[in-house]
Amino acid sequence: MRSVIKKFFSVMLVLVLIFWFASRPQRLAHDDLPTHQPDPANGESLFYAGGCVSCHGEGLGGGLEMESPYGVFRVPNISPDKETGIGNWTALQFVNAMQKGISPDGRHYYPAFPYTSYARMTIEDTIDLKAYMDSLSPVNNRTANHELYFPWNIRRGIGLWKRRYLDPSPILDTGGLDAVIERGRYLAEGPGHCAECHTPRDEFGGLQAARWLAGGANPEGEGTIPNITPHSDGLASWSAKDIAYYLRSGFTPDFDTVGGSMVEVQENTAQLADADLAALAAYLKAIPARPKTTKE
Repeated sequence: MRSVIKKFFSVMLVLVLIFWFASRPQRLAHDDLPTHQPDPANGESLFYAGGCVSCHGEGLGGGLEMESPYGVFRVPNISPDKETGIGNWTALQFVNAMQKGISPDGRHYYPAFPYTSYARMTIEDTIDLKAYMDSLSPVNNRTANHELYFPWNIRRGIGLWKRRYLDPSPILDTGGLDAVIERGRYLAEGPGHCAECHTPRDEFGGLQAARWLAGGANPEGEGTIPNITPHSDGLASWSAKDIAYYLRSGFTPDFDTVGGSMVEVQENTAQLADADLAALAAYLKAIPARPKTTKE
């Protein structure tokens, strides 16, 4: 009996060590950063493409609470405040947060923070984004921690989740794309993180690439998010000009107006250059047409 117990604990120890190794945080080192002069003007465009204010609030002081099947997520302060925000973060720490989902103290971030999309950004653009955010006024606001259910409150397990879902590869095949569609792909799949709302998720909370942008359950509550692929269930009847105009003005082709959580998104896209809106529209007309999601 003693030998059986000993073997049991030996096996458990091996499994724990495997889990600990496989789930370890993987981050970039300082030598991985390119030599780059930060460009706050480019960072401002990325800031609006990402709609940072929509989640983090005016001033980026955070505090929004998001109910989910996993518990309550609380949006942090990302203003340049040195005590309660990210004012003391280095460029490397910011890049690791945005692209690897790793906090400055080495913990995994939960993917309610859409780093699986931001991982598709270039490091240079990520640095530019930080340069612009550093130019904003600091907001002193210490936000509360998340309140998640077991086992989701075991943050280390996110390391295994990342091995399956954190992939910086583009979704739309970039081979043969013209420069406009390529720019739209970059904005939509990266800083714009459109799929985080418009793509359904599997049982582990990962995006289903096979149903990319086909709509799904509202991640913030009741209702659904619409299909924005060029399918008859989605934007097939919209021209690229219609889409760009909607993102600029908030008006649909049939003279309806933007509603719901998209209101704040559109307020941000309205700040983008015409060329970027045209690129986003071209991308949405180029992706595979998928029928709308009817079962979650």
